Amino acid sequence: MVCTANDVSKLPPEFSRSERFDGVFFLDLPGRDEKDAIWNIYRDLYEIDPTQSIPDDTNWTGAEIKSCCRLAALLDLPLSQASQNVVPVAVTAAESVGQLRAWASGRCLSASRAGIYTQPNEPPKTRRRVNREVLNN
Repeated sequence: MVCTANDVSKLPPEFSRSERFDGVFFLDLPGRDEKDAIWNIYRDLYEIDPTQSIPDDTNWTGAEIKSCCRLAALLDLPLSQASQNVVPVAVTAAESVGQLRAWASGRCLSASRAGIYTQPNEPPKTRRRVNREVLNN
């Protein structure tokens, strides 16, 4: 079974207890390789010249890439011009995206790479070792 949630804060705490699910994954915005694959899909779908350069897609979702390609095809514009009409959700809801990333960091598995998810530009969290001798004295 696979479940998704856009706002994990509204889930009851019993959903996050051990053994309820095998893993809780955080799916962040697509990385460069993922975005390149998405661009290829939608340029093909909307019959856009593959030699056109890709606009700055920093913080874009797959839906925003699709929107850019759809606009370019509908309005017969280059991708760079169509992109001026796309405002990423990571901009319009920056606070929410930041809070979600902060919540997931260190708590969830990463959906795009092996291991625990860490926020972009955040060093991976390491476990502290407890010196039992100090505790016993």
